[in-house]
Amino acid sequence: MTIKQAKLKNFASLAAFALVQFLKRPQVKRLASVVAIFFVIPVFGVLTAFGVSSNTETTNLVRQEITQPLALPAAGEGNITAEEFRASERVQKGDSVALLLQRLSVNDQAAFNFLRTSKDAKSIFQLRPGRTVRAVTDGDGELQTLVYLFSADKLLEVNRTPDGFSAAEKVILPNVQAVHKSGTIRSSLYGATDAANIPDAVANQLARLFSTDIDFHVDLRTGDRFSVIYEMLYHNGEFLRSGRVLSADFTNKGKKFEAYLFTDSHGEDGYYAADGANRAKSFLRSPLAFSRVSSNFGGRMHPIFKNWRQHTGVDFAAPRGTPTWATADGTVEFAGVKGGYGNVIEIRHSGAVTTLYAHLSGFAAGVRKGVRVAQGQTVGYVGSSGFATGPHLHYEFKISGQHQDPMRVALPKADPLAAKYIAKFQVEAGAQGEQLALLKTASFGRFE
Repeated sequence: MTIKQAKLKNFASLAAFALVQFLKRPQVKRLASVVAIFFVIPVFGVLTAFGVSSNTETTNLVRQEITQPLALPAAGEGNITAEEFRASERVQKGDSVALLLQRLSVNDQAAFNFLRTSKDAKSIFQLRPGRTVRAVTDGDGELQTLVYLFSADKLLEVNRTPDGFSAAEKVILPNVQAVHKSGTIRSSLYGATDAANIPDAVANQLARLFSTDIDFHVDLRTGDRFSVIYEMLYHNGEFLRSGRVLSADFTNKGKKFEAYLFTDSHGEDGYYAADGANRAKSFLRSPLAFSRVSSNFGGRMHPIFKNWRQHTGVDFAAPRGTPTWATADGTVEFAGVKGGYGNVIEIRHSGAVTTLYAHLSGFAAGVRKGVRVAQGQTVGYVGSSGFATGPHLHYEFKISGQHQDPMRVALPKADPLAAKYIAKFQVEAGAQGEQLALLKTASFGRFE
């Protein structure tokens, strides 16, 4: 370093020290930022510049290349991954299995032949519009796996194996979601549930739950409200069906009725009011969900024979095919054709009570003499068989062989919840009641 450079370096150091002492003074603290911008930065720039020796050479640097080999893994069959292509299609009206496979990009005659001839794969030909078919193929379009959700409870699974193909039907384990909804009566329960986008199966459950206290044919009033929490079942994101009502309340003519589902230690479901009273009665008042009484019990002019005679039951007008329920637990005593009644089911219940369901269009699967049926179970379908002017259900209620008016006879309540379950039930019912109350304060009718 020359003498001149040394002098300049000492001068810069003294200037920096003087600046620091000056900035410590109170009068100039407010000007610190300005001084830093206009004075400090240039000064330290000078210092930085003097920090590099003028004799330092920054060019003609020596560069050296170093080569180091990298070991690569040995190639083998285990490093090759077969291509897989996944596709799904919804069954459309008029579809065939061949068309579905084509849309799924399956180009495999052997797979089609297997589906066509295997008795284990026959459900693939039960195509239902809206159902989903999923397929996995390789790069050549050969089928590896096929899954078809052919019902709400079962799916068909087809797999390629080293020996060909295999097929099996499997029971679905659905994903259950709770749905919260509410509605207001404008004309009918069915109209209100339809407006709230509540499935018919759930609406039917509501009718059964509250039919012991509310006659849905005559008691409904405009402005009546209800809230309901129910199950919706899914599999891999695809809707299967609606499930059970978990809890519900219904306000009719200013009086509120509640129903909470409770499952006991034996796995038996039951619906109870908040105090543990059974929501069910020994008998349902009506064997249909939505209908109107077209002919009451008692004397009337016969619509076909035009003479005055005793009408021994109640007629409910309803569309052909409407499900008809057993109004109580019992045993089928007769299922067949009986004169002017047409297709008839008679059920024997406890307490010397029998019920009769006439003019049916058909019987539910498995309903025959000697079979036990449960309250609310579908036993037949509304029709006009026998002497009938149109589709309706003729319903009779007899005690010890004597006809009673089904709409007026006293219906005893079922047994209340057992005392050993009360504490647990009240905790569960309290939580469900809070959710139902929330629905009434919400401006929308659906949570999932």
